[in-house]
Amino acid sequence: MLRRRLSRLCAGEEKRVGTRTVVVGHRPVLETDAYVAQKFCDNRIVSSKYTLWNFLPKNLFEQFRRIANFYFLIIFLVQVIVDTPTSPVTSGLPLFFVITVTAIKQGYEDWLRHRADNEVNKSNVFIVENAKQVQKESEKIKVGDIVEVKADETFPCDLIFLASSSIDGTCYVTTASLDGESNFKTHYAVRDTTVLCTDEAIDALTATIECEQPQPDLYKFVGRIIIYRSNQEPVARSLGPENLLLKGATLKNTKKIYGVAVYTGMETKMALNYQGKSQKRSAVEKSINAFLIVYLCILLSKATVCTTLKYVWQSNPFNDEPWYNEKTKKERDTFKVLRMFTDFLSFMVLFNFIIPVSMYVTVEMQKFLGSFFISWDKEMYDEEIKEGALVNTSDLNEELGQVEYVFTDKTGTLTENSMEFIECCIDGHKYKDCLSEVDGFSQTDGPLKYGKAEKSREELFLRALCLCHTVQIKEADQVDGLIGHPERKYSYISSSPDEIALVKGAEKYGFTFLGLENDFMKIRNQKNETEMYQLLHVLNFDPVRRRMSVIVRTTTGKLLLFCKGADSSIFPRVQQEEIQQTKVHVDRNAMDGYRTLCVAFKELTQKEYDKIDRQLNEAKMALQDREEKMAKVFEDAEADMHLIGATAVEDRLQEQSAETIEALHAAGMKVWVLTGDKMETAKSTCYACRLFQTSTELLELTAKTVGESERKEDRLHELLMEYHKKLIQDVPKNRGGLKRSWTLSQEYGLIIDGSTLSLILNPSQDSSSSNYKNIFLQICLKCTAVLCCRMAPLQKAQIVRMVKNTKGSPITLSIGDGANDVSMILEAHVGIGIKGKEGRQASRNSDYAVPKFKHLRKLLLAHGHLYYVRIAHLVQYFFYKNLCFILPQFLYQFFCGFSQQPLYDAAYLTMYNICFTSLPILAYSLLEQHISIDMLTSDPQLYMKVSDNAMLQWRPFLYWTFLGAFEGLVFFFGVYFLFQNSSLEDNGKIFGNWTFGTIVFTVLVFTVTLKLALDTRFWTWMNHFVIWGSLAFYVFFSFFWGGVIWPFLKQQRMYFVFAHMLTSVSTWLAIILLIFISLFPEILLIVLKNIKEKNHQSSRKAPDSLSARPSVRPLLLRTFSDESNVL
Repeated sequence: MLRRRLSRLCAGEEKRVGTRTVVVGHRPVLETDAYVAQKFCDNRIVSSKYTLWNFLPKNLFEQFRRIANFYFLIIFLVQVIVDTPTSPVTSGLPLFFVITVTAIKQGYEDWLRHRADNEVNKSNVFIVENAKQVQKESEKIKVGDIVEVKADETFPCDLIFLASSSIDGTCYVTTASLDGESNFKTHYAVRDTTVLCTDEAIDALTATIECEQPQPDLYKFVGRIIIYRSNQEPVARSLGPENLLLKGATLKNTKKIYGVAVYTGMETKMALNYQGKSQKRSAVEKSINAFLIVYLCILLSKATVCTTLKYVWQSNPFNDEPWYNEKTKKERDTFKVLRMFTDFLSFMVLFNFIIPVSMYVTVEMQKFLGSFFISWDKEMYDEEIKEGALVNTSDLNEELGQVEYVFTDKTGTLTENSMEFIECCIDGHKYKDCLSEVDGFSQTDGPLKYGKAEKSREELFLRALCLCHTVQIKEADQVDGLIGHPERKYSYISSSPDEIALVKGAEKYGFTFLGLENDFMKIRNQKNETEMYQLLHVLNFDPVRRRMSVIVRTTTGKLLLFCKGADSSIFPRVQQEEIQQTKVHVDRNAMDGYRTLCVAFKELTQKEYDKIDRQLNEAKMALQDREEKMAKVFEDAEADMHLIGATAVEDRLQEQSAETIEALHAAGMKVWVLTGDKMETAKSTCYACRLFQTSTELLELTAKTVGESERKEDRLHELLMEYHKKLIQDVPKNRGGLKRSWTLSQEYGLIIDGSTLSLILNPSQDSSSSNYKNIFLQICLKCTAVLCCRMAPLQKAQIVRMVKNTKGSPITLSIGDGANDVSMILEAHVGIGIKGKEGRQASRNSDYAVPKFKHLRKLLLAHGHLYYVRIAHLVQYFFYKNLCFILPQFLYQFFCGFSQQPLYDAAYLTMYNICFTSLPILAYSLLEQHISIDMLTSDPQLYMKVSDNAMLQWRPFLYWTFLGAFEGLVFFFGVYFLFQNSSLEDNGKIFGNWTFGTIVFTVLVFTVTLKLALDTRFWTWMNHFVIWGSLAFYVFFSFFWGGVIWPFLKQQRMYFVFAHMLTSVSTWLAIILLIFISLFPEILLIVLKNIKEKNHQSSRKAPDSLSARPSVRPLLLRTFSDESNVL
C-alpha cells in the first residue's frame, strides 16, 4: 500500500541507488509495518590518523617510505649483519633521532586531533524521544533522530529543518567554521511542519525523507519529504540547501529549532570536506633529490675505488696476510666474490655520512618554524577585519621567492568588493544622485536623450530593484529613544554586496525594502505608502545563467516576473528594439569601470504562471538532475521580457593595488587578470591599476573582433597569425640582457574572453585549428600583461594549467577571494586566498591567505626572497659540510691499507650532524636577512637575482662541492704533514691515530661553523648563542668523552686523547693555521665582493640609463617616492 502511494506521488521517479530514505523519529509509516532500522554510520567525528594500537606500525611505515630514511635503515641493517668498521650506533642513532623527532611531532599533532574530536563527540545534545527531551552525547545521535538546538549552539550533525520558535518557520545561521562567512544566512523549515514547535507536536510527526547520498558540496542538497496524516493522502515537499542545517554552523537570533538528522559523523558535509588538497611539492625538493643522486654516485664511486684498491693492495701476499695478522680458516675458505661484496658494503657504511639524513629534519623544522614569521608580520595585519596573514601550507615558503606568473581575480582582489550605487538608466534616460536630476548623454555617447522617463516606468524600475533580490533585513536592537525615529533601525544582509548596493540605491530614490514576512515582500514607496507583494518563486542566480528572477503577485492580483543580470544574459531575452538606448548607457558605464546590471520584467497571465509553477514544483521534486531540470524551466520563464533599464555600481580599487602590480612587474613577474566581468569594465580596471600602460598596444581576441559568424574560426586563425607575426616573427632574438626582462621595445597587452578561449582550447576536429593553443600560448608569453574576461571558474584553472605546463615549468601563483577562484588557486604552484567579502572558500583552499592584495608585495618580494635564500643556503651547506666530513675518511684509507679503519671516533661520527653542526644552520635558515626587508620591498629588481632557482643550479652546487673538497684536502693533508714530526710532545710521546682523527675533526667542526658565521649578515643574540655555543659544546663534550669530566669513561679508546692533544703547542698552531687556510678563499671572496658593491653604489648615484622595462621605470620611480613614508 505504501509503495502504491509513493509511486502515485512521485510518478516516473523510481528509487535509485544514489538516494537514501530516512524515517523521521524512527516512527514506521504504518502501525502494521515492522520498523527495521537502516544501517548508517554513527555521529562520531574522526579526524585523527592513528589509534593507540596502530600508531607505531603505521607511522614507521609512512616514515620509511621516504627514500633517505629507507636508505639509512638499509645501512643500519648492513652494519648489524655484516662485520663493518663502524658500530651500528653511528648510523642507527641519527636515524633513530630523525624517526623519533618526526614521530613525536606527528603523534602530538594527532593527539590534538583526538582531543578536538572528543570535545565534539562527548558534547551534550537534546533528542526528542516519546514526546520528551532526552540528553545524550553527540556521538550517539542516529540518522532519523529529532534533535533540538538552542540559540548560539552548534548543529551536531546535518539536519533537515522542521520547525523553529519563529512563527514564519525561519532561522538565522552563521557558517563561519565551514566557509568563513560571518554574515547571517536565512534557512526555512518545511512548510507543513512549521507549526510543530513543541516536543509533543514534533514527536507525533510521521514522515519519511528521501535524499541524495552524502557528498561534500556545502551549497548543494537534493531531497524530498513525504508527510503522512491519518485519513489523508501523503503530502510531498521538495527539500533544498535552504532546508539543510549543516554540522558546524551556529544558530543565531532564534530561540530554538527542531531538525531531523539526515547525515551523521563522517558522512556530514563538514567531515567530507576534511579531505585535503593534493600535495604540492616545491622546486627546492626536486633540486635536493638531484643533488642526492650526485652524492650517492660519489658514495658508490668512493666505495668502488676503495674496494678495488684494497684487492690491488692485497695482491702482494705480505700485504694480504702479514706475519702478525694471519687469516683464520674461515676467512681463507670464504669466496672471494662474497668477500669483495662484503668489503664494498663495509666501505658504503664507512662513507655513508656523505648523505645528510638530518637535512630532512632540519628542512622540515625550518619550513614549519619559518611559517610563523608570515603569521606574525604586523604589516600584513588588517585592522578592518582584525586578522593577519595565515599559512595553511608551510611546504611552499621558498616557492614564494620563485614566482614568474601571477594570476589574479579582479572583483574583491584588485577591487574592494565594497559596492556603491552610482547611477541608473531608465528607458535610456540617465539618473544620478537624485530622481529629479536629469543628465543627458554627451554627443560621443550616441543619440541625445533629454527629459525623464515616464513616472510609471521610473516606479516600475525602482520596484524591480526592491523586489528582485535575496536581501534579508536584520533588525537592530530596539532602544526607547529610537522608536518612531525616521532613521533606519535595521541593516541589510546578503551573500552578495551588489544586491545590498542596489537595494540602497532604490532607497536613495524613495523606494525602501522593508523585509519579507510570511512570503510577502513589503516596500515603502515615494508617497510613504507600504506596498505588499506575494513572493511566489525565486529563480536563483548562478554563474552559468548570470541572472536571477522573482515572480510576485500584486495586491490587485497581477503576476509579474522581475529579472536582473549581466547584459550578455539579459539582452538576448528582451525585445530587440528596446536594447540600443540602454546599451549605449551600459557600454559607457563599463568603460568608466563600473559594474553594470540590466533590469527587465514580464507580465504573466494566470495560465502562464500555472504552467511555470507546475514545472518548477516537478523539477524541485526530482532527486536526479534537479539543477538541469530547473535551469530548463528558468530558461523558458525568462523569455520574451521587456527591458526597463540598467544600473551602475562602483567597486573601488583596493588601496595600493596599482603600486603592487607595478612592483610585481619590476620584479620580473607577469601579471594576468582572470575575471568573470565584462571586457569594458575589466579593461578600465586594468588601466586604473596600471596593468596596462598608456603606451601598451592592446591585442584583442574577443567576440567583437572574432565575430559571431560561421567564419569565426577562420577569423580567429587570421588574428592569431597576425599577432604571432607581430610579436614573435618580426622581433629580433634577444641576445643576453637582463634575466626575465621584456625583449620588446613596444609593450603588448592581450585581451581575450571566455567564448574565444573555448574556441582555442577546445577547437573543432578541423586540422587547421589544432595548433591554435600553441600559437596562442606563444603570443601570451610575449605579452607583458594579459586580461581574460568573461571567464568561467573552470576556464581560469585551464589558463593556469596551460602556462604551468609550458617549457621550463614556470612557477605560477593564483590569488583570489571567492569560491569561483578556488579552482585556479588549487591548480597553481602557489595558491593565495584573500580574506574577502565573498566568503572564505578561497582562503580555506589556499596555501596562504592575506587580508589585502597589497600584502602580496611583501609576501613575495621580502618573505619569499628570504625564505628561498635561506633554504637554498641550508641545502648547499648540508652537502658541503658532509663532504668536508667524509673526504678525510676516504683519504685516510690510502694510508691504512684500505682496512676500513675509521678516522673518527664513533661518538663524533654519530653527533656531528645531530649536535655539533645542526643548530647554527637552523638559526641561520630562520633569521638570516642578507638584504634588509625594507630594501627588498622598495627595490623589486632584487627579486630577479634569485629567480629561476638561481641558488640551487649546478654552478653554485659545484662551487660548494669544490669548496668542500678543497677544505677536506686541507684538513687531512695539513694534519698529515704535521704528523711528519712523529714526536709532538716535549716528553717524546707519540700521538696515535685517534689523535690524528681528533685534530682533523676539531679543525672540521670549527671551520664549517665559522664558515656559517662568515656567511651571516644579520646577527641576533640567537645566532651568537648557537654558533659559539655549539663550538663550546664540542669542546665540553670532548673533555667529557675523554674521561676528564666524567672519569667513568676512562676505559674506552678516547681516554684523555683530546686533553693530551691540546698540550701540544704545535697542535694549537696547526688547528688555527688550517682553519685560516680553509677559510681564506671565502674571506678573499667576501673582500672582493664588498669592494665591487662599493664601486657599484657609487656608480648608481649617477643617472641610471639601464631599464628592464622602459615604460615602467618612470612610474616605478614615482611609486617608490610615493611609498617612502609607508615602507
